[in-house]
Amino acid sequence: MVAVTGDGPQRYDAVVVGSGFGGSIAALRLAEAGKSVCVLERGRRYGLGEFPRDVTDVDALLWEHPARPRSLGLYDARFLSGIGTVTASGVGGGSLVYASIHIRPDASVFDGRGWPRSLDRDGLEPYYDRVAAMLHVRPLPEDVALPKRDAFRAAAAAVGREVFDPDQAVAWTEPPGDGRDACRLCAECEFGCQVGAKHTLDLTYLARAEARGAVVVPRALASHVAPAREGYTVVYRDLRDGAVRAVRGARVVLAAGTLGTTEILLRSRDLARTLPELSPALGTGFSGNGDFLGSIQNSRQDLVPWRGPDVTSVIRYLEEPPEFTLAAPTFSLPVMEVLASLGQGSGRALQRAGPALWPRLGTILRWALRRGLLSRPVRLRGPNAGDPARMTNLFAIGRDSAGGRMGLRRGRLDVEWDYVRENRELIVRMEAAMREVADAYGGTFAPILTWNVFRRIVTVHPLGGCRLAESRRRGVVSPEGEAFGYPGLYVADGSVIPSSIGFHPVMTISAVAERIADAVVASYPGP
Repeated sequence: MVAVTGDGPQRYDAVVVGSGFGGSIAALRLAEAGKSVCVLERGRRYGLGEFPRDVTDVDALLWEHPARPRSLGLYDARFLSGIGTVTASGVGGGSLVYASIHIRPDASVFDGRGWPRSLDRDGLEPYYDRVAAMLHVRPLPEDVALPKRDAFRAAAAAVGREVFDPDQAVAWTEPPGDGRDACRLCAECEFGCQVGAKHTLDLTYLARAEARGAVVVPRALASHVAPAREGYTVVYRDLRDGAVRAVRGARVVLAAGTLGTTEILLRSRDLARTLPELSPALGTGFSGNGDFLGSIQNSRQDLVPWRGPDVTSVIRYLEEPPEFTLAAPTFSLPVMEVLASLGQGSGRALQRAGPALWPRLGTILRWALRRGLLSRPVRLRGPNAGDPARMTNLFAIGRDSAGGRMGLRRGRLDVEWDYVRENRELIVRMEAAMREVADAYGGTFAPILTWNVFRRIVTVHPLGGCRLAESRRRGVVSPEGEAFGYPGLYVADGSVIPSSIGFHPVMTISAVAERIADAVVASYPGP
């Protein structure tokens, strides 16, 4: 590993790596307990109006460190051996670009599937309450007239399914203050809210932590963790000048997301060899949370898809396994115009080239964006391309097998997974449900083109790799989030979730992080 430059590491009571749902929660609870806290975040800090909108500015849009050191953008898109992933980079983590959906899952989610006996829905209820209060979650008001919500509800009724409007972390009508505005119903939730209507973590948990003295260091990419006297040292690269630096904490909380945290621990165990006794279960149990994408074109009615939040409602398909839920996200007018123009191709012409193209998709995407090919409707419209006003996306979230395995390949994270073989029944059921909903709309349906060509899903909800468990043999961390064999080293993010959830997972990730934060605070010796 590269030697640390500069003076010895600064010491804190706690070092938190990552500022998403796990890291921001840990930072606040530790700061409230009077501890000195340092938060390392690989991405930049975004102010109001600073999220990228020019899709040709690829370096601002995409994260590609270390392949492209200048590309330190908002979205980290990876096309790994067995799955594609899209995550976020920035102070506030995934909260910057998620759809703000907060759902408390059914109790059955915690039955079996590797969850420790001490963790269930009832036990997490107080922590769900904490998160709900902090993020001021509430559903989209009923008096907001939205054709796309009406159409989705009507489709649910037509296919005989229960539909509900989930809680969202959004200021719907009243500005939250601090220069922020109420929701403008512009369907840009997943592109970064320019007006601050979303209660993102940088504006809530993390802001309160900083008010209590927590220090946030942006553009700090953690490399590995090493034991040190009375705690641990976190080695990181300062992306502002390229220097390798270190910081020391009596406690360390890794919350760099499923991909980031697992990669840091794999690097610490297998490359730096500073944490050689980490569980052999490290990297196992990866889940894409059953994410599956499709679209409806040519609906019989105008949906005005660019008005409202991205997601308004969710349909339940939970009466029999494999369970899943279904939403219909839509985006701003320019994005919907591009998506509608692409149509619904079968991808057959590219299927033979699929294995060779998949690992190159990142390069292809960058090329297409830089040349403006995705900044306006395409000239050669695809099959079933139609009026963007009559289009919606479909997004299923299911109980997949969580059978992926994460490891290092040439020093970088990879995921191996025969997803189709392990989840065939789930895929068939989700696709059939989407076709049924499309029929209710009177429109045409197709899965996302990447599925048709490559037979791989693209997930925005990666989970697992550092699973909670009651023993080192079964998982990486205890039910309290502490790494087996390494007292004082904790993990608090989506990587600890032992199974797919089948619902938008952020509420459960956050509740578990609140519970782990309590354990971290309690671990310090008394006065």
